[in-house]
Amino acid sequence: MAGKRSIFEDVGPGATKAAAPRGGLIDAGKAGSRGAVRGWLVAIFLLVALMIGVGGLTRLTDSGLSITEWKPVTGALPPMTETDWQTAFAKYQASPQFKLQNSQMDLAAFKSIFWWEWGHRQLGRLIGLVWAAGFGSFWLTRRIPVGWTRRLLGLGALGGLQGAVGWWMVSSGLTGSMVSVASYRLATHLGLGFAILGVTAWYILSLSRPEAALLQARRQAEPKLYSLATGLLHFAFLQVILGALVAGIDAGRAFPTWPLMGDSFFPADAFYVPDGGPVWRAFFENPGLVQFIHRMSGYGLFAFGVVVWLRGRASVHPATRRVANLLALVLAGQVTLGILTALYAAPLHLGIAHQAGAVILWVTILTLRHRAQYPIVQSIRGSR
Repeated sequence: MAGKRSIFEDVGPGATKAAAPRGGLIDAGKAGSRGAVRGWLVAIFLLVALMIGVGGLTRLTDSGLSITEWKPVTGALPPMTETDWQTAFAKYQASPQFKLQNSQMDLAAFKSIFWWEWGHRQLGRLIGLVWAAGFGSFWLTRRIPVGWTRRLLGLGALGGLQGAVGWWMVSSGLTGSMVSVASYRLATHLGLGFAILGVTAWYILSLSRPEAALLQARRQAEPKLYSLATGLLHFAFLQVILGALVAGIDAGRAFPTWPLMGDSFFPADAFYVPDGGPVWRAFFENPGLVQFIHRMSGYGLFAFGVVVWLRGRASVHPATRRVANLLALVLAGQVTLGILTALYAAPLHLGIAHQAGAVILWVTILTLRHRAQYPIVQSIRGSR
């Protein structure tokens, strides 16, 4: 019978060390796949962000109706000969925008707006190809992390839906007396673009750490901050939609004054409907009322953002506090840009900067929300 063991035996010289616990078993067999998928999603994220910027420029330059047909495949090739250009121009000349607004436009001017819209559509095709090539490659080589196949398929489905919504938007400006796309369809298109960007950003953040680390981090989540960040995210999305309604009817060029709108706080003739019809249409078609609602929502978003910042800067996690402070800076910058855009009647450079600011703010809120649910835990030494 073996002798009684000393309680110090395991730490003595020559003792056999116990095997260290093995973590990350949920990712076993997928070595390196999370990093590769994350890199692919980063590429998609950057392309979608660029797409939103190009889309904004297309709208601000009134180029969105220059291509009057929807050809997902053959439309990838631009006009190659002078005859092709004349044909494309003739189709545009049949549109209400040309007849009612641009009847003096010549072929050279048409080419300038054509390239904006063609580039916008071409970028959409590129995003689709990058998604399909990446997903197909990861799926065939079985490198998609466990539980991620449906999520990535869903992301691709959203991209396909966005293409259909884009044509639905463009088609609204090709009939009757329309000289631009319907503002509510523009808002739907932009809102879906931000949703795709947000989903992609969330997936990137989730894939930046092993699944086991995320599960462990969730035990130290901050539910109150998470709830506030979620509310702020929804508020910011509403503000994006309202901004699209402003852009859709060029309301940003009305009332270039601040803090008043003209000579009063509330715009004059706010419930006048330009083409007649029920009063409710003023909320979508009256430039003064649409801009007023966007301004008021912006003030509310700023106030709510300050509340979220105060909660975030009180977090016990240094990484979360840093994101909360970044949120305060981005929010202040976006409000400043909004005021300048209104004061200078939405010139091209300020308009696109304001839209870019919305993208940065959107991603910052998402990051804070993710940090609240999956905090990065640091030791006391690491937090100094």
